[in-house]
Amino acid sequence: MNPNPLTEADFDRLEELLEAEVFGGEAMRLDEAQATLCAVVSNPEPIPPSIWLPEILGEAIGAGNDPVVAEVVEMLMRLNNDLAAALLADETISPMLYPVEENSDAYDFAAWADAYVFGAGIGGDWYEMAGKHAEDLTELLEPMFLLNGMLKEDAEKNGERWFSPAEEARLLEDIQENLPVIVQSLYNFWRAKRGGMTVQRDEPKSGRNDPCPCGSGKKFKQCCGRPEKLN
Repeated sequence: MNPNPLTEADFDRLEELLEAEVFGGEAMRLDEAQATLCAVVSNPEPIPPSIWLPEILGEAIGAGNDPVVAEVVEMLMRLNNDLAAALLADETISPMLYPVEENSDAYDFAAWADAYVFGAGIGGDWYEMAGKHAEDLTELLEPMFLLNGMLKEDAEKNGERWFSPAEEARLLEDIQENLPVIVQSLYNFWRAKRGGMTVQRDEPKSGRNDPCPCGSGKKFKQCCGRPEKLN
């Protein structure tokens, strides 16, 4: 396999090939593949390509003799290695983002976050694997659930109060800006677990009246520390 990092030309080629007919529309977009692999390489236990490749490419992975499939597999393996090396070196990655709509200035952070959450489930239940540190993991993952809309959906389904449009927009903007740091923090959480270290917070645990660590500008008890947000 080519050991060199993917170039811009390689990314363009991979993006094009993921839309090839051989995948029948089942392959993830490049942004989704990147997000999924960020979670895969962060997993507390190694996940072999035989597990994550079919999740990204669909049933076409069985057509290993197809030159397009073979080329895409080789490039995804390189992308996996590039992301693992960058996160290990604490080099925050730059999320690949597509516009929400063609010619739109808004980027589809929701799709990226959704793919990350999906990738987090490929290797098993992260909360179960976190054990006594599940609460720390909840805090680290919560921005992803805010980005992909799951928390809002749950709140509306349960008739719970949600942020005002202005508050929600400000919260999402802050999370979007800090997405690379959030991804790195999740990787570091599991790196500490893999090394048998005690998981430590970068900052002391938020008090109920302290500013919320998600960056919303609200008090912790009025934001991510609300009972319905923590349960």
